[in-house]
Amino acid sequence: MLDFVTIKDVKSNVGAWCRSMRKAERLTKQELAEEIGLSRFTIAKLENGENPTLETLLKVLQYFDKLKSFNQFVLEENEGLTNSQSMY
Repeated sequence: MLDFVTIKDVKSNVGAWCRSMRKAERLTKQELAEEIGLSRFTIAKLENGENPTLETLLKVLQYFDKLKSFNQFVLEENEGLTNSQSMY
């Protein structure tokens, strides 16, 4: 069985995750936006999966103290690629 994931799926899932983190902290979109120096519209676009920028996503992750774990994931993925032995 194929496990196919689209970019739209990922953007939607990231948006839902960000919305859940915001709601868990009992913040409105406006309050979160003010805390991280963005507009409420930008937060709404992120949560709706509408082409968020990497900068927006990273600011939200930093606010919710998830930036370190995201960075660790990226480092581990990169390490796995750079440490793999060539078959040739």
